[in-house]
Amino acid sequence: MTKADLVERVTTQISRTAGPMISKKDCARVVDAFLDAIKDALKEQKNIEVRGFGTFKIRQRKTRMARNPRTGSPVEVSARPVPVFKPSKELRALVADIDAPHPGEASPAA
Repeated sequence: MTKADLVERVTTQISRTAGPMISKKDCARVVDAFLDAIKDALKEQKNIEVRGFGTFKIRQRKTRMARNPRTGSPVEVSARPVPVFKPSKELRALVADIDAPHPGEASPAA
């Protein structure tokens, strides 16, 4: 799914529930603003938690040795921060097509 597909789906969903009050152009601005907010927070080394969806975090990669694929000689790759996404239990269950308990509900007995 591309960003254009995402904008299309969000626009369709909003128009289905609230009527045609928002244009596709306005919806694209909202999606862009949301993604920019996530990027800015990650740039500032902050975590973003979206309940029921997941958490965007910055993780520090350690310095490691790698190999130059052309020459085979060892090369040191320096430590650096990398963005990671950890899905929520609900999202993992949805993707795996498992009935997960909703937040606040007790887990089913095994």
